[in-house]
Amino acid sequence: MPPPAPKPGVIPLKPLGLGDILGGAMSTIGRYKGPVMGLAAAVFGAYTLLIGIAIAVALSGVAEELGELADLADRPGTQEPEWHEIRPLIIAFVIVAAVALIGYVLAVATVQAAMLTVLQDAVLGRPATFGSVWRRTLPRVPALIGTSLLTGLIAMVPVLLALVFFSIGMVGASAGDDSDEVAGAYIGLGMLGFLVAFVPAIWLWVKFSLAPAAVVFEKQGPIRAMQRSSQLVRGRWWPVLGISMLATLIAGVTAGLIQQVLSVAGIFPAMAAAADLGTDPEFSEVLSVFSVYIVITMVGQLIGYLIQTTFPPLVNGLIYVDQRIRNENLAPVLAESAGLPPQPPAAPGF
Repeated sequence: MPPPAPKPGVIPLKPLGLGDILGGAMSTIGRYKGPVMGLAAAVFGAYTLLIGIAIAVALSGVAEELGELADLADRPGTQEPEWHEIRPLIIAFVIVAAVALIGYVLAVATVQAAMLTVLQDAVLGRPATFGSVWRRTLPRVPALIGTSLLTGLIAMVPVLLALVFFSIGMVGASAGDDSDEVAGAYIGLGMLGFLVAFVPAIWLWVKFSLAPAAVVFEKQGPIRAMQRSSQLVRGRWWPVLGISMLATLIAGVTAGLIQQVLSVAGIFPAMAAAADLGTDPEFSEVLSVFSVYIVITMVGQLIGYLIQTTFPPLVNGLIYVDQRIRNENLAPVLAESAGLPPQPPAAPGF
């Protein structure tokens, strides 16, 4: 019987099974709480603060317009607001949405790069601190954003085609005659076209799913990282898809349950306090009553962000390590990097 594979860190240095990958990701979170949860909490805490500041600035800038619209709603009759009255509100909304989108992309890329950086140490059993991970993470963030954008754009082409086919089917069904058979045929063709075009998007997503790990582990640029991902996924497309989707499902369900529990826990005190507001409360009174609920909900959202942006990238990184162990015999290199003595060859016949 061959000796067990060496395990300097969170995984044994051998081709990994599903349990090894999921367990390794869990162990990484448990052993490296500071750089994993601490860094993710700092990044998304800063993101939440940024959104709060953007909303506060936007509301202060359109306070007069909001007051005018409120007065308009109180007037008798059904008067529609003029364009000049709602234009500042639309501009403020677009600016806040743009700040939120840009901030989210930066936050997700930073946390993803940090998780993969921590995983480099976790696989080898080396210590990792908040500061060391942060310093090694920041230089890889631009390349990781570029990789995500390129991958998204490539996968978006078949998605757009799928939507076009689906829309054609729906329009044809609604514009045709009253025959149920004709409408059904249009809908069927639209759904078939949707599926035919959507499948390549999934295939491309899996094909390039290991590119972020290549960006961090190998310090590759976006194009080369996508090429490396394509090489590593070849021949193992289905396992990569299955494990990646399972990790995303686990993170999503866990985050959703926590958010629901916190939301329910916060709504009851708010509803009890709301009963004492009276028939015509001021806006400030309503805000003060529901402020606790809003804070609890934001905490739930933050916890959800932490779970959904830490666990899947760790699983993705371990899939990358597994593929390199299988395809490139990376295990001896990792053992040497971890300072382990060379492993003796197995006896003949075992």
